[in-house]
Amino acid sequence: MKQVRLGIVGLGNIGKFHTNYLLEGKISRCELTAVSDAFTPNLEPFKARGIATFEKCEDMIRSGKIDAIVVATPHFLHTTLGIDALQNGLHTMIEKPISAHKADAEKLCAVAREHPKQVFAGMFQMRVEPRYLKIRKLIEEELGKLVRVNWIITDWFRTEAYYASGGWRATWKGEGGGVLLNQCLHQLDMLQWLCGMPARVRGFCQLGQFHDIEVEDNVTCYLEWPNGATGVFISSTGEAPGSNRLELCGTRGKVVLENNRLTFTRNDADMLEFSRTVKSGFAKPEVWNVEIPFDNASNAHASLMQNFVDAILDGSPLTAPGYEGMGSVELANVLLYSSLINQSIDLPMDGKAWESKLNELIAASRHEKKVATVQTEDFTKSFRR
Repeated sequence: MKQVRLGIVGLGNIGKFHTNYLLEGKISRCELTAVSDAFTPNLEPFKARGIATFEKCEDMIRSGKIDAIVVATPHFLHTTLGIDALQNGLHTMIEKPISAHKADAEKLCAVAREHPKQVFAGMFQMRVEPRYLKIRKLIEEELGKLVRVNWIITDWFRTEAYYASGGWRATWKGEGGGVLLNQCLHQLDMLQWLCGMPARVRGFCQLGQFHDIEVEDNVTCYLEWPNGATGVFISSTGEAPGSNRLELCGTRGKVVLENNRLTFTRNDADMLEFSRTVKSGFAKPEVWNVEIPFDNASNAHASLMQNFVDAILDGSPLTAPGYEGMGSVELANVLLYSSLINQSIDLPMDGKAWESKLNELIAASRHEKKVATVQTEDFTKSFRR
């Protein structure tokens, strides 16, 4: 194979975004040859360009017109379509989250392991953003032992019109959760990619606090890591103007990412060693204040897509293997589950327990979802956080 024939299922906001840069030729050795969407009018522009169109994704998967697929549908379809694609010999990339809940993610990953010749990837584009690559390097080389993590990410403000834009949005049945599973998935991926998975969590989540929805739109969560480090993760879709501040404290200093600035306050000595050896009761290590410059990725989604294509054609290592999407799904699930049962939970969580609870919520739902046509907007400004 010299060129990947790619199909995309789901032509909502993110699916259309992927088709745009593919049609502009931004990805080498890759051609968009087919698209699928249950809403027929979404297919017409592609049909006019000679691209194969399918109302049923199952037909596209079996058409022989694609070598690889990007699944960009509502959450609960990610698992079934991903499994179908893998079992039919397609290289598969799943948009976030890889599944709506951990038990489904485990099923998807199990099938991927049964088909090792197929490339299985997740669209976690923040992994190629230079700011996070530099933070990762600081953690590995400069920060010392991690002792505290705080992430306030409340600049996800969404209006009632946003939630009314789709019948599946912000429902237990259609989405499986709220701000944690939708808006915060990339931050939760970053949290575990940078710091590893916590060992214990406690979530405090408010359902429909700011909007007429049945899922969580305001959360404050506490986390503990195996080495004793602690963290707080706060998010909301109802707070304006909102904040986005990531702070990591280690024994050799503190890293802060806020307002498009990355700073490192570096201790001249490890704080624990300093505490054990200095004779003064009020002394503190000397510090160096360093501002770390970074550029923004020109198109992080396209970079990850190129990596997917290179992995298919050349065997290049994946930046975001699909299996690693399990971490963010588990965190989104467990933080909400902890709140609903009013208990701290040790990780790894019992995925089937959350699946059972989610099915209870779906069955008990009496929320009447209001759906309305909303004006088209540029949602890409929400990408870089």
